[in-house]
Amino acid sequence: MTTKYTTDHEWVNIEDHDAAVVGITQHAQDALGDVVFVDLPAVGSSFAMGDVAGVVESVKAAADLYMPVSGEVVEVNEALRAEPALANTDPLGHGWFFKVKVSDMTEFDQLMDAPAYEQLVKDS
Repeated sequence: MTTKYTTDHEWVNIEDHDAAVVGITQHAQDALGDVVFVDLPAVGSSFAMGDVAGVVESVKAAADLYMPVSGEVVEVNEALRAEPALANTDPLGHGWFFKVKVSDMTEFDQLMDAPAYEQLVKDS
């Protein structure tokens, strides 16, 4: 499994040759504070890289969730919908947002690896 990151603080794990899991980073959940609601995309919806795919609302603010790679949503995390705080308690695990069937794997190569993302966070 390979994890990459966006400048908008989403992470994406490629599980196999065309499936990916998407969530928000530890930095994003720290900045948002206590997550109280998530608006997840509908299964079957298709998005281009960079499209708004959902919304995360916290006690501090609301933030758009951007699609890190183009593709079709094949599953959403219903546990997160029922318990939005999972985005805070386990953002890189049980707090994942949705799974996507990637339509263009070359987009994955445009995302940041962990050291590049850590530098982005450090510089911000």
